[in-house]
Amino acid sequence: MKALVTGAAGFIGSHLTAALLDKGASVVGLDCFTDYYARAIKETNLEENRRRDGFRFVEASIQDADLPALLDGVTHVFHLAAQAGVRKSWGKDFQVYTTNNVEATQILLEACVGRPIDRFVHASSSSVYGDRTAIPMREDALPQPVSPYGVTKMAAEQLGYLYHVNYGVPTAAMRYFTVYGPRQRPDMAFHRFLRAVLTDEPITLYGDGEQTRDFTFVSDAVAATIAAAERGVPGASYNIGGGSRVSMNDVVRIVERITGRPLRITREGAQKGDMRDTYADTSLARKDLGFAPRVTLEEGIEAEYRWLSSTVKK
Repeated sequence: MKALVTGAAGFIGSHLTAALLDKGASVVGLDCFTDYYARAIKETNLEENRRRDGFRFVEASIQDADLPALLDGVTHVFHLAAQAGVRKSWGKDFQVYTTNNVEATQILLEACVGRPIDRFVHASSSSVYGDRTAIPMREDALPQPVSPYGVTKMAAEQLGYLYHVNYGVPTAAMRYFTVYGPRQRPDMAFHRFLRAVLTDEPITLYGDGEQTRDFTFVSDAVAATIAAAERGVPGASYNIGGGSRVSMNDVVRIVERITGRPLRITREGAQKGDMRDTYADTSLARKDLGFAPRVTLEEGIEAEYRWLSSTVKK
């Protein structure tokens, strides 16, 4: 396998790159270091992979990259580059999301037309479903996202499908459900909660805390992504969830139990665009990809806590 990984300096992208290298693939990583969070964090994500044989890194946006050169000889494309974050996707910042999530995806798909690519696997999100979908969520449900971010992820997913139908690009979309673990973005809940324990600071919990999420450990998300590249059905979308539907109040209790320290909580109102509940029906991923999450929620939170403990200055 010769892979192009976009978003290679990000949370999931850096883990995916390492797993591909472990399997003997050669990897070209592409990232433009958007300013959603500090560049230094992404540079740290890249450090280990930069030292490995078989990895080459290119700093550029998809819009500015020399895609014909980057795609030369590539057998698999993993498109993880995107502007993250539900709460920041409103108002004037929406253009950043359309540029990085929709336009960039179309440009990359167009560059793949006519190339002998085995699979084009791209990151989607549970945010495409919205709040009217029955639980557990199935891929054949009507998507009705409730955030601008979710709209752009749905648009990118649909672009992948239409390039498959019209041009034969063998796309597969991964609908990730709340991925967490070492290197998790600093704005995400587990990272914020665990950092607060280590620095003895309060946390902010939005809403009543009874909203639920299907938390997915990063190694399980990566394994599913590689499986989609190897045997995913072109044109399909796959739910990738960890099988742990837990309320945020329960998460607080788990964090307190694992760390042995109480969290000081500041509560604020629910945020616009935040879904009330997510829970993945992963039967399609089980059937097509052999997907079965291996890391329990407590094991995953412990792993993230160990990682943060080694990086946070107390």
